[in-house]
Amino acid sequence: MTEGTLSSDATSPSEDGSERVRVLIVDDEPLVRESIELCLAPLGHEVTPTGGADHARVAVARKRFDLVLLDLRLNEHSGLDLIPELLEADPSLSIVLMTAYGSVESAVEAMRRGAFDYIHKPISPSELRMLVGRISERRALRQRLQVLEETARDATPSPLLDSEHPAMARAVATARDVASTDATVLITGESGTGKGVLARALHGWSARAARPFAVVNCPSLSAELLRSELFGHVKGSFTGATENKMGKIEFADGGSLFLDEVGELTPEIQPRLLRFLQDREYERVGDPQPRLADVRLIAATNADLEKSVAAGDFRGDLYYRLNVIQIEMPPLRARRNDIPVLAESFLRFFSARYGKQIEGFSDDALTALQDQPWPGNVRELQNAVERAVILARSPRIGTSVLPRGAGGGILDRTGMGDAADLPTLEGMEERYIRHVLEVTGSIEEASEVLGVAPSTLWRRRRKYGI
Repeated sequence: MTEGTLSSDATSPSEDGSERVRVLIVDDEPLVRESIELCLAPLGHEVTPTGGADHARVAVARKRFDLVLLDLRLNEHSGLDLIPELLEADPSLSIVLMTAYGSVESAVEAMRRGAFDYIHKPISPSELRMLVGRISERRALRQRLQVLEETARDATPSPLLDSEHPAMARAVATARDVASTDATVLITGESGTGKGVLARALHGWSARAARPFAVVNCPSLSAELLRSELFGHVKGSFTGATENKMGKIEFADGGSLFLDEVGELTPEIQPRLLRFLQDREYERVGDPQPRLADVRLIAATNADLEKSVAAGDFRGDLYYRLNVIQIEMPPLRARRNDIPVLAESFLRFFSARYGKQIEGFSDDALTALQDQPWPGNVRELQNAVERAVILARSPRIGTSVLPRGAGGGILDRTGMGDAADLPTLEGMEERYIRHVLEVTGSIEEASEVLGVAPSTLWRRRRKYGI
């Protein structure tokens, strides 16, 4: 393998049973490089040999490695000086300093500068195998911790996918069918229907499940910050860039990236994302050096992207790249039979979270919940049940602690009149949004009650002139 070789498929198991480790050798002695490569490459590990500091910098700038075997003496350079440089470029690196001239002082200094370990030359094959095994275990542990942190952070009840409604069952079945592939998936549907839940489930059903699942909410960031969030940036690339930052694409290498509300991507970001989808190449902000990442993309939108393409707001070539597999999530009002099941599941979850002994809903409360149009869909229902649990003073949830729309206010069946007097769904949505805005103290609070993102509420306000 020549210097700077790029390779993919870094997730396959090696011949010795451990996961494939991506190794960068930095040594000015060809025989040392060759002997290490001959030991590790046949075991299935990905080995990139380089002969000096400059080649090492370029290699680390272009792709991610798990292990760097770094010689202490590199012609005119010192391996010690290179350690902090490489770690600044990629803080997740495990750097092992190699030397035939070992001393306590150099070992201590190597560890002080961030080295993972320090070994003496010549290195036996058994030492190398043990070392890459430790690195593989360390990487797996770091990934498991990441999964646990994400699970704890995103812990919400997820009965959403258990549905007998034909459209919902079809969406889940399609997601299961395509999970084993690397095909790009576009999940469509209204806000709050559970697109993010399905995306996370799709990742969990795939062979990438043990790898990171990264999420980027496209409307929540400015164009500059969104580009940095996706691709990363280097120190000094813009005001406020005080250090190198790994982007979500780099973080998700080997795993999945979920782009929520992808229809909100700015014209500046769209061609960069298209390039990544086509070639798996991207560049950090402020760094012209191309980098590679093996990432499965899942996107979601509540917008009609075909209309956006026709209006010139969204690139057609990007839309077709995203729309390899499309999965549509039905709105909650189309699957009313699921509402009692969802509500009971949310009730159990929030009762446990808040330490309350609540047995269930009254018949009137369940009827009221099923009569609600739920413009915010499942997210709005979840928020309504959480609020009811917090306010409940008895072991059974009644209509008095439900949001006004679900109990006896704008949706009171006895006050709706004849069919000719019934409002349109849009009219009802507008009235409900106006009511929520009146009784809440901020856009953020109103968004939380409605179960939609602030950006979605902003668009609805603009639509209705609120």
